[in-house]
Amino acid sequence: MLKLFASTGILSRSILRKDRIRIPIWIISIVLLTVLVAAVLPDLYSTGAERQTMAETMKNPAITVMLGPGYGLDNYDDGAMMAHFMLVFTALAVGIMSILLTIRHTREDEEEGRIEMIRSLPVGPLSTLTATVLIMIIVNIVLALITALGLYLLDLESMDLNGSLLYGASLGAIGIFFATITGLFAQLSSNTRSTIGYSFSFLIIAYIVRGVGDVENELLSLISPLGLILRTEVYVNNYWWPVFMTLGLSVSVFILALYLNSIRDLGAGFIPAKPGRRKASYFLLSPLGLSLRLQRTTIISWTLGMLILGMSYGSILGDLEGFLDSSGMIQQMIPDSSSYNLTERFITMLMTILSILGAIPVLMYVLKLRSEEKRNRTGNLLDKAVSRNNILFSYTLIALISAPIIQLMSVLGLWSAAIFVMEDVISLNILLESGFAHLPAIWIMVGLAVFLIGFIPKLTGLTWLYLGYSFYVIYLGEMLQVPEWMTKITPFGHVPQIPIEDLNIENILVLTLIAIALIIAGFIGYNRRDIEG
Repeated sequence: MLKLFASTGILSRSILRKDRIRIPIWIISIVLLTVLVAAVLPDLYSTGAERQTMAETMKNPAITVMLGPGYGLDNYDDGAMMAHFMLVFTALAVGIMSILLTIRHTREDEEEGRIEMIRSLPVGPLSTLTATVLIMIIVNIVLALITALGLYLLDLESMDLNGSLLYGASLGAIGIFFATITGLFAQLSSNTRSTIGYSFSFLIIAYIVRGVGDVENELLSLISPLGLILRTEVYVNNYWWPVFMTLGLSVSVFILALYLNSIRDLGAGFIPAKPGRRKASYFLLSPLGLSLRLQRTTIISWTLGMLILGMSYGSILGDLEGFLDSSGMIQQMIPDSSSYNLTERFITMLMTILSILGAIPVLMYVLKLRSEEKRNRTGNLLDKAVSRNNILFSYTLIALISAPIIQLMSVLGLWSAAIFVMEDVISLNILLESGFAHLPAIWIMVGLAVFLIGFIPKLTGLTWLYLGYSFYVIYLGEMLQVPEWMTKITPFGHVPQIPIEDLNIENILVLTLIAIALIIAGFIGYNRRDIEG
């Protein structure tokens, strides 16, 4: 029996070494965001009357779908507000962290042949999965403890040690659960792409089921791990049973994943990959056709996902005015203008957030080239009569063209839902103008990715760090009163806030020229450097 888990400790140390930068960045980012929001809450709602007004607003079903049910609304103190505002969104971030880190050391390592090499050593067949989940348990425990300590050290009256520990434990339990469920999907699927798709689909479905259940049927909400963890009622009643139940489910899922791992062939999955055509189409004879085929599912999924995301935001616009009028936090985040109502001002922030989120798939499309190179597949193309420019151009073109399509889907989703819930609907033309004004900023992100691919391919991960920084300073910058120069470091800080601001053609042109310059420089570097494999 012990032979099945041989060398698990050695593999665990190896995983820690490989992720010695990624793991601290994830933990610091999540903890910092959580503590900063908790720190500013007392200043935003300083009186009991303000908090109770906010509590009445939070009873809105649209808000419940987004944030979950409110607890302690009859005495809406800082602790109850913190749990209501942040717990579900922070749990989503922790879930994403666990999914990405788990995939990296299970299905991805297996697909690239690293696990096969490891198996040639005195390593147990279950050691890789066990080591990965063990490290994820440690990571989430550390995250939970640091988060709990940070919240407790704020010394807020309603955020005691027990509640802070429960808040941290809730996040840790969710992280462990999504690590084990991702480990399970790694056994069911036969490639990394499918594992990512199943894992993130489960996360999204869990959020949707929770939202519907919180409004319609609490039993339905309890089916979702995100809905279950909200029943802790942190800082109000402090129930620990949802944490223990989530951990119990995690153990069951992990045992199932281990069993499936023990009976399947290395490199295979229980859900077989769809067989391709016997003969390739003429379209696949070009680098552009090949890159589109490789990313077809991802492109379709993200395009539909952004449409749905836009619709979900549009569905809450009907009751938004009353919510914003009583929410000091949101008013701190949105631009200040006496000439426009709160909904119009909120739209400017919302379009920026949707644009930053829309930049995620765009970056994925262009960085797919780096992923192919790391797997030593690019060299196979260059052995044929294919130029480096053609290969890089194919991925860059897909990213550049997908940006306006994704913006269009977000805007159409937002507007199509808004017309059913708003009496005075914001013009579609204004929304389109606001959405497309962000295109140069997204293109700069593409340009940065191309530049790094061309000159420093090992540092392409900096694009995600830069995008995360952009989200932080744009979304929370006003509330946390960050210096203006920090906002101007990101291209999204130079985009005109339509409809509050007029369209500044000069800014748009400058941003576009910067994107073009970065792309051209990236092409020059790509033609000069060595290609892996």
